[in-house]
Amino acid sequence: MLVLATVHGAAEAAEKLGVIAVALLASVFVLGRPRWLGPNARSWRSAAALGALVLTPVLLVIDVWDTSPIEHLRHHPAEAGGAIVVGLAVVAALVVAFRRRPQWLALAAVACVPFRLPISTGGTTSNLLVPLYLVVGAGTLAYVLEGSDPEAAVDEADLGRLEWLLLASVVLYALQDAYSGDFTKGLENVVFFYVPFALLFALLRRLRWSRELLVVCGGIAVAEAVLFSGIGFVEYATKHLLLNPSVVQANDYDNYFRVNSLFFDPSIYGRFLAIVMLIVVTTVLWSRRRRVVVAGGIVLLWLLGGLVTSFSQSSIAALLLGLAVLAAYRWNVRDTVLACVALLALAAVVVLLAPAHSHLGLGGGSNSANNATSGRYSLVKNGLDLFAHRPIEGYGSGSFSSEYLSHHLNASADSAVSASHTIPITVAAEQGIIGLALYVALLVAAFARLFAGAERSPARIAIAAAFAALVLHTFTYADFLEDPITWTLLAIGASLALARRSPPVVEVGATAPRPADVLDAAPA
Repeated sequence: MLVLATVHGAAEAAEKLGVIAVALLASVFVLGRPRWLGPNARSWRSAAALGALVLTPVLLVIDVWDTSPIEHLRHHPAEAGGAIVVGLAVVAALVVAFRRRPQWLALAAVACVPFRLPISTGGTTSNLLVPLYLVVGAGTLAYVLEGSDPEAAVDEADLGRLEWLLLASVVLYALQDAYSGDFTKGLENVVFFYVPFALLFALLRRLRWSRELLVVCGGIAVAEAVLFSGIGFVEYATKHLLLNPSVVQANDYDNYFRVNSLFFDPSIYGRFLAIVMLIVVTTVLWSRRRRVVVAGGIVLLWLLGGLVTSFSQSSIAALLLGLAVLAAYRWNVRDTVLACVALLALAAVVVLLAPAHSHLGLGGGSNSANNATSGRYSLVKNGLDLFAHRPIEGYGSGSFSSEYLSHHLNASADSAVSASHTIPITVAAEQGIIGLALYVALLVAAFARLFAGAERSPARIAIAAAFAALVLHTFTYADFLEDPITWTLLAIGASLALARRSPPVVEVGATAPRPADVLDAAPA
């Protein structure tokens, strides 16, 4: 027994060290500079990227080796082997494509960001970003195999606070997983989100984001949003959801029907639509061509219908904030602020005067607040209690759900979700003041990078507005660094901010720009 306990303890320690190691490898890839790594800096960065790419799935397999999905694959080696062969074939094809046309990496990443595939093994279904993982893996291998990349615009450019704070967040999360009450959840977040998305950030940030590339990527996102909305309309008309049984069950108890299209959550579906709508609104506001404005208006009406059928209050709030940012840039800050204050005052009056039994009313105390916020009031309140119990270091990465159940005996497994639906509360409870301070610093650096000088480029304005909307959405829902859209927006915005010059923004009444100029932010 002593020998088994010793072996188990050593294996657990090795696994925790592996999580930290993979986070550090990703950091070397993103942050490595020639003056630190010497004349062979690129070789060191390539080795770090390859190490992170290999170690990440190894850690995951080790951690879930005894679970039913892996046990099923162990007993069906042909099925596992077939999946591996298909995956490697796809990656190989993408590597060839990315080496020939580095800009195709951006197109593939933007196209794959929304897609989570349901993987069923052994009676268990997991929703994974498999297409995006294949793109990241292929992009990383293409970087490793390419001795130099003439298409890269900012590969060796000086790094700013944003990059340092992003990777510091990844490393800190890995370190705090070592004492987490739910080590497996923290490990999954590292290997499924933090490390792959850090690699994605580095790959996208180093690209030359030309006008044409921005326009095509925006077109892909808009086309996908239009398609997703159409599927959502079919779901709403038939009252039948294609994915996620938990949403189906929730609809059985609500007096309204929420759709989620090909997403696994109506709020994530709404978040995607809100961000794409901000891109379309930017196009409409900075274009004088009637054809562009009319087409943009039609698309906006279609996407707005999709957003409404999601019944995502957080997504609508995010959209409104993004629209306020666009209005401030297109017209002026003062009038925008006054209009926002008036709307907020009106909304406060409506919420306070609404009946306690309504979905909006707050006048009935905590029960009404829970009803109006779909149970988030209790999550936030109890999350703050967790933070108060361990304010310095928190309970460890990924531990919110387990600690919530442990400290609140009346809570059910359904109510103790993996996050508080308010990212600052989740960070505070899991990572304490240390993590919260880093999170705030990251937000400050991100907003500073995206907004500084953005007025000269409609593309940068669109990115800044979309990021602001996303951050607000994380305040009322979840998923910040766990969302690939966050890293994609930051990568594109950081790359555009590092461009040596960008064309001036078109002022009201100025000569009409070409449609492509709406998303122009870097020299062609």
